[in-house]
Amino acid sequence: MNARARQLDLLNRTIRDIDNDLNVSFEFFPPNSPEMENTLWNSIERLAPLNPSFVSVTYGAGSGTRDRTHGVIKRIQKDTGLIAAPHLTCIDAGREELIDIAKDYWESGVRHIVALRGDLPNNSSKPDMYANDLVELLKGVADFDISVAAYPETHPEAPNAQFDLVNLKRKVDAGANRAISQFFFDMDSYLRFRDRCVAVGINVEIVPGILPVSNFATLKRFADMTNVHVPDWMGKMYEGLDDDPTTRNMVGANIAMEQVKILRSEGINDFHFYTLNRSELTYAICHTLGVRP
Repeated sequence: MNARARQLDLLNRTIRDIDNDLNVSFEFFPPNSPEMENTLWNSIERLAPLNPSFVSVTYGAGSGTRDRTHGVIKRIQKDTGLIAAPHLTCIDAGREELIDIAKDYWESGVRHIVALRGDLPNNSSKPDMYANDLVELLKGVADFDISVAAYPETHPEAPNAQFDLVNLKRKVDAGANRAISQFFFDMDSYLRFRDRCVAVGINVEIVPGILPVSNFATLKRFADMTNVHVPDWMGKMYEGLDDDPTTRNMVGANIAMEQVKILRSEGINDFHFYTLNRSELTYAICHTLGVRP
């Protein structure tokens, strides 16, 4: 068997080999319209039987959005039995308010929080708190299971990669249990980042964030905002598919499945899917990889 054939054989291992210890988690965002609410709950209902490790729910700045997040979290816990993890940021709330929110979550049965600094408002000054401060605050309230963000291709605001890595270590040293990566498509960038984390003593898992892409134009906008490199080959794969959503979905599912297979061959067991509140692609990918009800 030549080298190319061996590589293909490795990437196309049987479902039995892949799914033995493959763990998945899913991210959703709170809806802001009745139509989006229906889409969200249909997606959660569809994905819940896959028994994810947890499901996270994002929110933006402002207490109104946070209240919607808390409502979604409570309903997930009540109606599905899944482990629900709200995002919490420290940009738009003071320490006492954050302590009250954390206590409320704990009393509501929430044990897992995704702790983030949050997006800075336009023309804002230096924030009073960062994600490592939030992690420390949460651990001071209760023994939360805490996830934080990691950036294999460097946070857009970081002056350099080493600065960004030191910042991640601060979050881990403050008590974070794992890091969830920004989505990426360059496998080497993630694997190099993982090695650099180990080298500086970051001893928690760096869970790769997987974004199944159904709309390439939307992906480009996301990528430009988040400092994510989109390889040229991806653009070519989506060429001519602007009016063909079915084929776009097939392309997106194939790319995401290959990402998981490659990373599994590197010893990665846990994957976090950015669902964008739609279940179709994520369910198909998980099914193909052997994650089934």
